[in-house]
Amino acid sequence: MERELALEIVRVTELAALASARWMGRGDKINADAAATEAMRTMLDSVSIRGTVVIGEGEMDEAPMLYIGERVGNLQGPEVDVAVDPLEGTELVAKGLNNALAVIAVAGKGNLLHAPDMYMDKLAVGPALAGKVSLDDPIEATLRTASSTLNKPLSDLTVMILDRPRHQEIMNTLRQVGVRIKCLSDGDVAGAMAPAFPESGIDLYLGSGGAPEGVLAAAALSCLGGELQGRLKPSGEQEYERCIQMGLKDPVQILTMKDMIGEEDVIFAATGITPGEFLGGVSYLPGQRAETHSIVMRVKTRTIRFIKTLHYLPNKPFIHAVEQEE
Repeated sequence: MERELALEIVRVTELAALASARWMGRGDKINADAAATEAMRTMLDSVSIRGTVVIGEGEMDEAPMLYIGERVGNLQGPEVDVAVDPLEGTELVAKGLNNALAVIAVAGKGNLLHAPDMYMDKLAVGPALAGKVSLDDPIEATLRTASSTLNKPLSDLTVMILDRPRHQEIMNTLRQVGVRIKCLSDGDVAGAMAPAFPESGIDLYLGSGGAPEGVLAAAALSCLGGELQGRLKPSGEQEYERCIQMGLKDPVQILTMKDMIGEEDVIFAATGITPGEFLGGVSYLPGQRAETHSIVMRVKTRTIRFIKTLHYLPNKPFIHAVEQEE
C-alpha cells in the first residue's frame, strides 16, 4: 500500500468524528451512530482504494451502508480489506463520556479476519510485554510476569477492563492479587490500545468484548509494537458453525496477531470524538471551525502520527448539510 493512503484514511475518520460529535450528550446513540456511518461512507468514496468491507455495521440486510461485503473507495487503487467502526462507543457519545472514537483499518486483500459479531476474550499489552504473556495462562501468572518484566510491584500494576457483570470473577481475582483496576464503561478498541501508551498508566487490558473490535485493536497494536491475543466465544451451535465457515478448525483456539491481521502492511487511523486516554475529542471553536485530534499509523514503517486539524465547517458540505437539517 502507498504511504499517501495513510493521510487519505485519516480524513475518513475525521469526517465521521465531526458528524457524530454534534450528537454528544444528547442521549441519542442511534442518530449519533448513523451520522458517523453516513459521513464515513461518504468520505470513503474519495479514497484511492478498491476496498471490501470485512468488518462493518453488520450484514447486508442489517445495515444500509458499510455492511460486510460492500465495495468502497474510488476503485482506482490497491485491492484491500477494510475494517470500520464509525462510532466506537455509541453510549459514550450519547452520555457525553470519554473515549469515543471513529476508527478504520486497511490491509491487503485477504489479511483481515472476518470476525463475526460475537464475544472474544482478549489480552492486550504494550511493547514491553509483547510475546511474554499468554491468554492460556492463569491471570495470576500473567500478572506476575507483568510485574517482573515491567519491574513494578503487583500493587503498582493497573489493569483496564470493561465494567460488565460477566467480568466480576476476573475483577475478584485482580483484587485478590492486589493490582489496581480501571473500569471502562464502553470503548473496547480504545481500552485495548491503552497499554501501548505509557502516558495512559494502563499495563494490561483483560476481559471479553466484541470480536470485530478485537481485530481493529489488533491492527492498532501491531503498529504500536504491542500485542493482542483473542479467543472467540461462540454462544451456540449457529455461532460455532459461523467460526468454522471462517476457516477456524478450532473455533476456541487462541487467535494471534497473524490470525487477525495477517503479516503484511496495515494502516490504522482513529479520530477522537470525545476526549480519551490518548486523543482529544472534537472541539467547536469560534468562526465556524472545529478541531479534531487523530492518530494514523502504519505497520510497515511503524510511523505514528498524531494529527491536530482545524476544520472550516462551511467547507465541509456533508457536515453543513446535517446542520441545516437540524
